Amino acid sequence: MRRVIGIGETILDIIFKNEQPTVAVPGGSTFNGIISLGRMGVPVTMITETGNDRVGQNIKKFMTNNGIDNSHVCMYEDGRTAISLAYLNDRNDAEYTFYKDYPKARLDVEWPQVHKDDIIMMGSYFVLNPVLRDKVTEFLDYATKQEALIYYDINFRSSHAAEAIKLHSTILENFEYATIVRGSTEDFQNMFRQSNPQKAYEQQVAFHCPHMLSTDAEGDINLFSPNIKKNYKVNKIETVSTIGAGDNFNAGIIFGLLKEGIGRDDMTSISEDQWDRIIAHGMAFAAEVCQSLNNSISKEFANNYERK
Repeated sequence: MRRVIGIGETILDIIFKNEQPTVAVPGGSTFNGIISLGRMGVPVTMITETGNDRVGQNIKKFMTNNGIDNSHVCMYEDGRTAISLAYLNDRNDAEYTFYKDYPKARLDVEWPQVHKDDIIMMGSYFVLNPVLRDKVTEFLDYATKQEALIYYDINFRSSHAAEAIKLHSTILENFEYATIVRGSTEDFQNMFRQSNPQKAYEQQVAFHCPHMLSTDAEGDINLFSPNIKKNYKVNKIETVSTIGAGDNFNAGIIFGLLKEGIGRDDMTSISEDQWDRIIAHGMAFAAEVCQSLNNSISKEFANNYERK
């Protein structure tokens, strides 16, 4: 059975509403999607790191409770698990303050076995960070050699926009590794000073990776591939929190790829109907997570969704 392997940071999100802490939930860009896939019954593994402290131990238990293989989690002694304070505004979008205390030696783990058409899920600054880059590329080289499908969610926050020029070659290298790139209009603006997704695709992405999905908060989704380019309208919903919306869109897309039996070599032959179904999963997962303070789809949603 095909496996999904995530590589990214793990963090404890403390979510504030009206300046008061409301809930604390394990999070992280790739992590949130991996938890949702685990709840859907997909075999999943997470490559990440936490401190060997109370927060880190609880996160590791949380992974176990959600069906995640956590045998490739680096639990470091010299440092503490990262924490973010997420302040929800009137639109239920989050502004973050991060507290990080990492050791000098990072991501000291043995890689999981990767097989052909396993899906690698990666993204955010974690896979650009110069401190981690050698470890990340070592794993991506291995996954590419094994002919895995690599899904890259750019997730490039405004806090790193000043580093965009310095990181440009690393971003393009990630595009080279990727089978599918997913970016938001905010990502493209922060990285390339270009918020138009079609121009970002044509000028920055297509040469390296021919398949791209773009999102725009509550706006439209756009598919760009050599044979099909299509716009998808997103239904308006009442949100509780948009934390994890993009992460769970990714999880839904990956769930759709698995359900349609799409492997690395099948990408150029995906039909329009198949793309419609795959993207519908992404939209459903994203809509579900926006209606709670959880970073991932609920177990109830997963149980009901499986019977559809």
